[in-house]
Amino acid sequence: MDDGAAALDQWFRAETAATTPGPARAPQDTIDTASGLTGERCLELFEAQATSRQLDLAARRMGREGRGYYSIGSSGHEGNAAVAAALRVTDPALLHYRSGAFFVERARRVPGLDPIRDVLLGVTAAAADPISGGRHKVFGSKPAHIIPQTSTIASHLPRAVGLAFALDRAAQLHLRTEWPADAVVVCSFGDASANHSTAAGAINTAIHTAHQGVPMPILFVCEDNGLGISVPTPRTWIEQAYGTRPGLKYFDADGTDLPAALAAATAAADHVRAHRTPAFLRLRTVRLLGHAGSDVESAYRRAADIAADLRRDPVTATARLLVTTGVVSADEVIRRYDEIGARVAEAAEKVGLEPKLSSAAEITAPLAPARPALVRTDALRTSPLAHSRADSPTAHPNPATTPTSPTAAHTSPATAPTGPAAPPTGPAAGSPAKDAESAGAQASSPAAETPSASGEALTLAQAINQTLAQLLARDPDVLVFGEDVGRKGGVYGVTKGLQQSFGGRRVFDTLLDEQSVLGTALGAGLAGFVPIPEIQYLAYVHNAEDQLRGEAATLSFFSGGRYRNPVVVRIAGLAYQKGFGGHFHNENSLAALRDIPGLVLAVPARADDAAAMLRTCVAAARVDGRVCVFVEPIALYHTRDLYRGGDGGWLAPISGARHAEIGRARVYGAGADLTVVTFGNGVPMSLRVARRLAERGMDARVLDLRWLAPLPVEDLLDHARATGRVLIADETRRSGGVSEAVYTALLDAGFAGRMARVTSADSFVPLGPAATTVLLDEAAIEAAALALGRAR
Repeated sequence: MDDGAAALDQWFRAETAATTPGPARAPQDTIDTASGLTGERCLELFEAQATSRQLDLAARRMGREGRGYYSIGSSGHEGNAAVAAALRVTDPALLHYRSGAFFVERARRVPGLDPIRDVLLGVTAAAADPISGGRHKVFGSKPAHIIPQTSTIASHLPRAVGLAFALDRAAQLHLRTEWPADAVVVCSFGDASANHSTAAGAINTAIHTAHQGVPMPILFVCEDNGLGISVPTPRTWIEQAYGTRPGLKYFDADGTDLPAALAAATAAADHVRAHRTPAFLRLRTVRLLGHAGSDVESAYRRAADIAADLRRDPVTATARLLVTTGVVSADEVIRRYDEIGARVAEAAEKVGLEPKLSSAAEITAPLAPARPALVRTDALRTSPLAHSRADSPTAHPNPATTPTSPTAAHTSPATAPTGPAAPPTGPAAGSPAKDAESAGAQASSPAAETPSASGEALTLAQAINQTLAQLLARDPDVLVFGEDVGRKGGVYGVTKGLQQSFGGRRVFDTLLDEQSVLGTALGAGLAGFVPIPEIQYLAYVHNAEDQLRGEAATLSFFSGGRYRNPVVVRIAGLAYQKGFGGHFHNENSLAALRDIPGLVLAVPARADDAAAMLRTCVAAARVDGRVCVFVEPIALYHTRDLYRGGDGGWLAPISGARHAEIGRARVYGAGADLTVVTFGNGVPMSLRVARRLAERGMDARVLDLRWLAPLPVEDLLDHARATGRVLIADETRRSGGVSEAVYTALLDAGFAGRMARVTSADSFVPLGPAATTVLLDEAAIEAAALALGRAR
């Protein structure tokens, strides 16, 4: 045992042994009237606290011995066992990494769970870990309704807010969830994280939502130990920052005093459950044993401060309470403490022998589950789900929480409609146009359908609008939301008329906060919805990219696939808006999205592909829990013509059920001289270039990648080998752009033909006509194609 752990253990033993016992009493007697705590319940909570403490000591010991890999402990925070005691097992919990006693107490109440073994399996990164499967040490349990989080920088708070919103929204829509309609979401975090923009934004969203009368049953628990690793948090800061905010009921308790913590936690949980409004519980704790096993806190803290924290040890405080109230003797308390320590030590020996993950395939298995046949079936489905959640006998509608006012019924983590609704409108009628076949298009995947010969020819924006309407009409689990998507119908009219047709409970406006938009989606996905949030411009997703990388994409990883985040994030993006808006509205970088493991990145170029790919993304989210990002080229939203004005060559019908298999490209033409590989705005540009090349005797085919993650490598290689020459026309930047990945895929596969690439410049997009100087254009594509064709 290291010096700090030894001192903590000795302190507990000495203080407990020296405590003067009170008169003996029956276990069922109440020992604290404010909290209603009985001696028997106090003893149970002490054992949860002591178990968490012994797990901390074991983790540090195993780390020193090279058998453990995680030593961020919960010592000093064991008062959070009272929060677990104040809640129901069916209340979903998203926990701080120091909420060990909460985890133990919650798991203790679920038959068949062994919190000691479960925690130690995580510490040792054992493949048998029942939540992460050895991928990371997290507090999580499907049977105990603990959703695993790493909880760094409070990044889990937006998801928690989204889940609280979605629980009541599901009840209103009579959709089944894993939790009862009167559940309370609890979310714990540290005092340092409370200062992060993620926490501030999430708490603000909860208050803003409740302000409009929308149910928001969430309990924020700030475990305030006064330290952010080495940086002190002022003693009064949390209260000053959150204690007087209108709409946020504030509770405060000494987390080292078990009865006080239980009384405050019970009052807070009861308030949230009764009123369906957010509450904030500040649990004043101490941090014992430093930040982690490698942290030497004596290097930055005074010895007197460390000693003062030791005197506030919550496990010792609960032991004293048991002795002074006569529940048990000091010897009995120490005996139970040692007995728990022995069980932990025995379990530690056993789990140390458990095998670890040993292959990349094992590790990555939960990241990108793929059942293409089931996804295809769901995408092509024309009728509602066979067992719709709306028809399920296990649904949990809660009439008590259904809003009775028009404002409450049509709001969200969002802005409430305050004026008259716009008249219902739909996509404008399109003119007759050539379909994909007449434009020289072929489906590269044998599973893809050819465009319907009948039906109205649509623009890209109209196709997305109609497809969203079809999905909303078909499936009650679909939600569409984002800034301006409701009454306005989107900045570019893509969601116009949807709110009027499907109501404000299913199509709604949100706050101007991308973290909250995505957090709402992540919570809704947990609750059983298939959320389709919109981020207004590609540049704005970077404000909240960690919600995709650190939260959405990692949830299946940290839970071994037991929890999923089905979501289809629509983003208006890319450039070529004729100079409008500068780089904020002309963002051409996709690198941050392509770098997220398991994420599906779709970029449709024309109406029929947009319809098919959107259906496929929704199906992949529902069937496989995939995180999909659907980037819509703004400049192509309303494009109608391809080769000349009035030809209608970029319109296409979308009638009928459609599907575009993830990771399969689309080819235009069958030219034998050159393959132009492109996507997005590059597709119509390359098709025009291909026509001019044909006039000069060069026969080129155009391959639209469509899916930028995963790349359609099989189709890429087939068409590259068919011509022996590949030109990559990439509208993203030269450094970190898509072309680098395409080049690598070809080289890795041993492609021996000629290759070249043309890209946009390594620059942000400027305002006005200057934009054309940094963006890929047709002249550059044509010149590179001719140069490649001449090369031998």
